[in-house]
Amino acid sequence: MKFSQLAALASETVAATQKKFPADIREAALAVPVHCEAQVDPSVLTEGFEPDLLGLFTGSSHGTELAHDNPAPPQIILYINNLWDYAEGDEAVFRDEVRLTYLHELGHYFGWDEDQVAARGLE
Repeated sequence: MKFSQLAALASETVAATQKKFPADIREAALAVPVHCEAQVDPSVLTEGFEPDLLGLFTGSSHGTELAHDNPAPPQIILYINNLWDYAEGDEAVFRDEVRLTYLHELGHYFGWDEDQVAARGLE
């Protein structure tokens, strides 16, 4: 499947997931742009991330002002080729993994560390 098709599926999945949130979480979640990229940028790899990374949250977490040491606005990046590889070409598995990856990265936006994300079943 082409990147554009997979990105459209991912965007549809994220939108459907957001619609299920309670109003207060939905509003905060909608404020975080979600971008689809084909693959992990080499600059991300130099930061110590693995090449098979499925998603990444960058920027300031919810409730914090843009800090001097982190002036970037929040965003979630979904790595479409890695998600598709993980799903082994199965569209249903791809959609489910997009949903889980999005929820996991959104958890980081809310300021939850890896243990807190895992405790909420978002891994």
